[in-house]
Amino acid sequence: MSSNKKYWKSVEELENGSIVEALRNNEFVEAIPTDEFLGNNDAMSSSSTSRRDFLKYVGFSTAAATLVACEGPVHKSIPYVLQPEQIIPGVADYYATSVFDGFDFANLLVKTREGRPIKVDNNTISGAKFTANARVHASILSLYDNMRLKEPKIEGKSATWAAVDTKIKASLADAKAKGGQVVLLTNTLASPSTEKLIGEFIASNPTAKHVVYDAVSSSEALDAFETVYGERALVDYDFSKASLIVSVGADFLGDWQGGGYDTSYAQGRIPKNGKMSRHFQLEANMTLSGAAADKRLPMSVANQKQALVHIYNIVTGSSVAVSLDAKFKSEVTKAGQQLKAAGSKGVLVSGIQDKNAQLLVLAINQVLASEAFVTSGTRQIRKGSNEKVAQLLKDMNAGSVHTLIMSGVNPVYTLADSASFVGGLKKVQTSVAFSIKEDETALVSTVAAAVPHYLESWGDLSLTKGTYSLTQPVIRPLFDTKQFQDVLMSLNGLTGTFYDYVKANSASFISGSTWNSVLHDGVFVGASSALSGSADYAAAAAELAKSKASSDFELVLYTKTGMGDGQQANNPWLQEFPDPITRVSWDNYVTVSNEDAKKLGLSNEIVANGGLDGSYATIAMAGGVKLESVPVIVQPGQAVGTIGLALGYGRKAALKEEMQVGVNAYSLYKGFNDVQSVTLVKADGVHEFACVQGQKTLMGRGDIIKETSLEIFNTKDAKIWNKVPMVSLNHQEVEATTVDLWDSFDRSVGHHFNLSIDLNACTGCGACVIACHAENNVPVVGKSEVRRSRDMHWLRIDRYYSSESTFEGDNERKENIAGLSSSLSTFNEMEKAGDNPQVSFQPVMCQHCNHAPCETVCPVAATSHGRQGQNQMAYNRCVGTRYCANNCPYKVRRFNWFLYNKNSEFDYHMNDDLGRMVLNPDVNVRSRGVMEKCSMCIQMTQATILKAKREGRAIVDGEFQTACSNACSTGAMVFGDVNDTESQVAKLAADDRMYHLLEHVGTKPNVIYHVKVRNT
Repeated sequence: MSSNKKYWKSVEELENGSIVEALRNNEFVEAIPTDEFLGNNDAMSSSSTSRRDFLKYVGFSTAAATLVACEGPVHKSIPYVLQPEQIIPGVADYYATSVFDGFDFANLLVKTREGRPIKVDNNTISGAKFTANARVHASILSLYDNMRLKEPKIEGKSATWAAVDTKIKASLADAKAKGGQVVLLTNTLASPSTEKLIGEFIASNPTAKHVVYDAVSSSEALDAFETVYGERALVDYDFSKASLIVSVGADFLGDWQGGGYDTSYAQGRIPKNGKMSRHFQLEANMTLSGAAADKRLPMSVANQKQALVHIYNIVTGSSVAVSLDAKFKSEVTKAGQQLKAAGSKGVLVSGIQDKNAQLLVLAINQVLASEAFVTSGTRQIRKGSNEKVAQLLKDMNAGSVHTLIMSGVNPVYTLADSASFVGGLKKVQTSVAFSIKEDETALVSTVAAAVPHYLESWGDLSLTKGTYSLTQPVIRPLFDTKQFQDVLMSLNGLTGTFYDYVKANSASFISGSTWNSVLHDGVFVGASSALSGSADYAAAAAELAKSKASSDFELVLYTKTGMGDGQQANNPWLQEFPDPITRVSWDNYVTVSNEDAKKLGLSNEIVANGGLDGSYATIAMAGGVKLESVPVIVQPGQAVGTIGLALGYGRKAALKEEMQVGVNAYSLYKGFNDVQSVTLVKADGVHEFACVQGQKTLMGRGDIIKETSLEIFNTKDAKIWNKVPMVSLNHQEVEATTVDLWDSFDRSVGHHFNLSIDLNACTGCGACVIACHAENNVPVVGKSEVRRSRDMHWLRIDRYYSSESTFEGDNERKENIAGLSSSLSTFNEMEKAGDNPQVSFQPVMCQHCNHAPCETVCPVAATSHGRQGQNQMAYNRCVGTRYCANNCPYKVRRFNWFLYNKNSEFDYHMNDDLGRMVLNPDVNVRSRGVMEKCSMCIQMTQATILKAKREGRAIVDGEFQTACSNACSTGAMVFGDVNDTESQVAKLAADDRMYHLLEHVGTKPNVIYHVKVRNT
């Protein structure tokens, strides 16, 4: 039988039951300080609902106190009223397309979600040879740039396209009546259909002409090729066929003649059957190509010209007198002799902006019969003529140009003689600028015609002779824009759209295929024949040998890996992208050798907060042109007597304030010559850099970057050149890989993912960094936060310099240390990079350790290990203790100091609705107060597994990808399932060159590296 007795917990409850009852019902005896994150008193006082009632309603308990560490926005989903049949929510669609903006080009697959393009990938179909660089990967964000030109304007006021059409037609009619000159000024088009349209326009307008203008000129190389072969094009080199590469001032792993050579180059750099290519680099600035070279000679461009003539003498047997600096003669002679011995397996390239130099390049490769020198499929991506642009300037200032129609160019910004162009533009009756932005040129033109992004456009491209690719829109135009070609069709009196025109015109280029097939594949490969020709090479050599060195500094202008020619200056992904060499973001700067910096009193210093500070300098050249307050980077490997400065910065128009950084180096690009004679003087002030890598050398820490020579690799046991670290166990030295602090699980069942990184193939290009940004919604934090070491990149590419001339020299110096005092002084000296150091790049992301030290210290189990080898993050669990970051030996975890999404303090793409359209819905946007890091793209691996399961088949090798491995054009990054013993990554894991980063720590990572081999 039940009891009706009543029990009390205390005498107080018995004596004063009402108060105790109230306390018992009050879960929070002291009020939780919710004002800070749930609103202010004024806002809450107008509501009849108390904070306590609100907390009860949403199910909060004491966990409300941690809300500040994991606040997240709440959005309502709005379903389709009528769902399009071709769109399946949650499933990505891919469309093949190609891009060429006058500077960058690639064959792409565009990933869309529910009609939104959110990422670009490389098109891997046979024939699609051009891969996306960092800028092309970032171009997806430029589609959603809120500062795009959204409608056409006439005289700065909004207008209709009908009014624009009427205005242009009236101007053309007036020009025809008065005999006034009509000029179409465009970038290189590489579009057969557009060039045909322009031909028809010129035919119907007798006074019209077409001038091609490339902001960064390759005119001398084009002139030389046209002189020899009768065609205005560039050689398309295939470095995979070369056993010896000699580069004289050509950064072919960068933007030299358009770039895109890294894929073929890397194929020859991975040692196979004991062989790999050898690479000599002669250059002034430290470049990606110089960093990858086996032998690098820092020399001025004046010396490079003499060296080129000297190599020409050796290869061809000529005897042109040269005045090469004696300190370089031995090494240049060696390069020339080895090149001649290599014969058809050798190749020489040069970036010297001199027609005579480029003629010698053609002569040397012809004598070698170089297999890497390809004249059958010439590059069509540079057609500009310096001579014709100079003539246009004269005509404009003479008042003889009536109508100027511009497309894809921004001469007010990119021309060195910008003032002359602006003055001439005032004498032009009607000027039309077709532009995606209201840029510097559009602002001073009569008509600013808004054009769509390439992802909103139709078009065709012939990037190399014999190939044909299509550009197709993957989203409807976001704004009131119209393609230049559609307007041109209207001016030509044609009906229909440019799509109709391209489709009709394509038949003559895709013989044996169909429109739908080419549209699906994105590219068609036809046939092209090799060219032959000759010129007076001896006269060119004699003329080039007359070159004299400047008494002042040689300024060598270049384009940075991130910014290029400056078209995407308003792209925050590219602004925050650290330069592979200097590791500096949000700036351009003058690079100076250590020797010259000491003479001029220029310096860099790492300050207390870890930021990098530097001097300012003033650059002046003849004619009164001057750049003041240019930040200085003391650059190891910079040739003495030379300085470097990147183009593409210093823009103001159509840019958010945060992106208006740097100085405009185009003002020094006089005569389209990338080498200028200048003076350099220290200026007042200190510049604050956003540099993400303070250390300058490895200081002999060989277990981070492992290197060896090809000779040792071929003749010694792997235990010699790939040493396994030793640790102490029971007072005995044993290999670190044989000792475990934890019990291991059986991971042989199911998938187990590994990521392999080959240091031989990695060129430091950074495409993987931007691809990771796009795939994983990585936020941009801005210059001041990067300076505080708060960058959010999930993937970084560490750059290391040697202190001696080689990393092996560093190791020997370290091993010869004797005693404590010697140790302190030696290591202090080794913090300074050599004057011509060896360079190594190493991509580092979360290593996904099987014995992860981060997992054992997380108090809320926010980070844990998955069955498939990934170290997983549950962001909603994380309370931001940062214990995991403190315990990570690889320093790959990032802490959200702020809410970067919808925050006016971080006015980048996540701060406006248009910019957020690029976000990947498969990856959440992290909130303030949580840790984040590389997830090994778990959303991509799970999508692959689900797709195969849905299709009822096994997953084939190569299907598993991460954003970085997918973007890597050199094959340096390979991702896959090591439990599939036939997979490429399983074979790489078993290779003798394989090692783990910081192996002695015993974390058992799932990211593996391969020893770098140099052919020295």
